[in-house]
Amino acid sequence: MSLENTTQPETESLANDPAIETPETIIETRDLNVWYDETQALRDISMEIPERKVTALIGPSGCGKSTFLRCVNRMNDLIDAARVEGEVRLQGKNVYDDDVDPVALRRAVGMVFQEPNPFPKSIYDNVAYGLRVQGKDDNLDEKVETALRRAALWDEVSDQLDSSGLDLSGGQQQRLCIARAIAPDPEVVLMDEPASALDPVATSKIEDLIEDLASEYTVVIVTHNMQQAARISDRTAVFLTGGELVEYGDTEKIFENPEHQRVEDYITGKFG
Repeated sequence: MSLENTTQPETESLANDPAIETPETIIETRDLNVWYDETQALRDISMEIPERKVTALIGPSGCGKSTFLRCVNRMNDLIDAARVEGEVRLQGKNVYDDDVDPVALRRAVGMVFQEPNPFPKSIYDNVAYGLRVQGKDDNLDEKVETALRRAALWDEVSDQLDSSGLDLSGGQQQRLCIARAIAPDPEVVLMDEPASALDPVATSKIEDLIEDLASEYTVVIVTHNMQQAARISDRTAVFLTGGELVEYGDTEKIFENPEHQRVEDYITGKFG
């Protein structure tokens, strides 16, 4: 991402032993607060998200998960009622600094939405769209194929690239949207409940794909499906009513031995 004055965060490495590989922090929020008019959606959120891992955001409806996600690539800028305070740092650079171009930011931080939303174009043109917009149209055939392979879709569509993306099944459409998001080679891929509209078979394919993508990309996913979060994520953030981040840590610990009673109550279904 070409952001001016990009620096690494002023934090010490968590691993003093060079033999121990500790993931670098790629996203860091500091005292992040968000309002929609007079309603506060996020309250003092400070957290660090490691690169090339899957981080799941869970919690009841209306607790701020999607709002947090949309702060990372400044999608909340598109909502007139939204007001953001605090910092969201991508590789040490606050994305809300005046010298940050939101369009350039969204090239570095791809987004996949809840409902599959392929363009009314061919499969090929769907994947090539972002590459063409960014002027990365050299070796286009190769880049389109690579993205479709990474999205585990190439074998299913390689002989129908000129067909409309709208003719694909729901699960295929969502994988096409993932291919479109990763084709320009972003640093981060945000996913807002990417499997909630899909059947169990398609959901399983999306989950397998997310785990594979984490070898090359940082993935942050919002999900209402706690079993899904437990299956595919490395770290989990639990948001509860009022936009509060109650607990954040390794997924296994969050689900097996949470520190807060409210988190245990939510995970075991006592509320939420």
